[in-house]
Amino acid sequence: MRLRKTMVAAAALLAAGAAGAEEVHVYNWSDYIDEALLAKFEEETGIKLIYDVFDSNEILETKMLAGASGYDVVVPSGSFLQRQVQAGAFQKLDKSKLPNLANMWDVIQERTAKYDPGNEYSINYMWGTTGIGINVGKVKEVLGEDAPVNSLALLFDPANMEKLATCGVHVLDAPTEIIPAALKYIGEDPDAQDIETIAKVEPVLTAIAPHVLKFHSSEYINALANGDICMAFGWSGDILQARDRAAEANNGAEIEYHIPKEGALMWFDQMAIPADAPNPDAAHKFLNFIMDAQNAAAASNYVYYANGNKASQEFLNEDVIGDTAIYPDAETTANLYTTSPWDPKVNRDVTRLWTKIKSGT
Repeated sequence: MRLRKTMVAAAALLAAGAAGAEEVHVYNWSDYIDEALLAKFEEETGIKLIYDVFDSNEILETKMLAGASGYDVVVPSGSFLQRQVQAGAFQKLDKSKLPNLANMWDVIQERTAKYDPGNEYSINYMWGTTGIGINVGKVKEVLGEDAPVNSLALLFDPANMEKLATCGVHVLDAPTEIIPAALKYIGEDPDAQDIETIAKVEPVLTAIAPHVLKFHSSEYINALANGDICMAFGWSGDILQARDRAAEANNGAEIEYHIPKEGALMWFDQMAIPADAPNPDAAHKFLNFIMDAQNAAAASNYVYYANGNKASQEFLNEDVIGDTAIYPDAETTANLYTTSPWDPKVNRDVTRLWTKIKSGT
């Protein structure tokens, strides 16, 4: 939980000349939708779609908590959504305007209810895991055939990272993702809420930070696909997109995604309507459009993420629904963890800690 242009060319052409037309403003993650769906929405509804992108929850949260974002639909991850709901940033959904809610998957709704009780404020767009992406040839060249490619040790053991630095490593610029993973690696609760426990990751992360080429939450897709780096710790679908881009380019880069054997974060990206959305009626139309079974499948088939739409599964490509990196088997799923938002004081302490780790000062 992705970099597309902020306005899709096809959608712009369709909207041209529609001065004064009804508009809906959507703010979503980069690299996170089939652009053809945006044009389809405009064609079917006559509503002009203004589509902007971001690549971190922190950027979105700053806009949401400041208010007057100007957006009708935004897509926070679960733990951020929970905090923003508590702050009054969203309006409850009018479920009478969302007949396609019947398509949603109860298994995922039960999990997202942790962040949004009763799923009153949001619908699941996509879900996935955070794990390890590798360029198989390059990683084995520097670490050998027995490289621990399915273990958090690949990232958090400085001896491995020192060698991987010779071929390039990118890591998500996302403390809510990396700190829980580091806690898991050292045997602590990845959902720890006290700063004393969280601070235990500082020596672990400080030891590997000098070997990280870049902390960034979207550039690793192309970097991995192009062979510019050999490892990324990132979101499942992003790494699978990199895999397919490399295959399409036929550039010799064999990319794999691995869910760490120690366990991985299971995250949920939720579509929600800001409390001060300029056009909540159009926002509901957009959410209902996304929950159409074939539309949800088209989105997943394009971005290689699992979605929370049960009815979409019959329309998913086999390389999506049949890939356990996207839809994990029961044993792997049982080993996935979720996290809760830190309280404001802990969050401030974590922000300072993360800045210190990245800067090395």
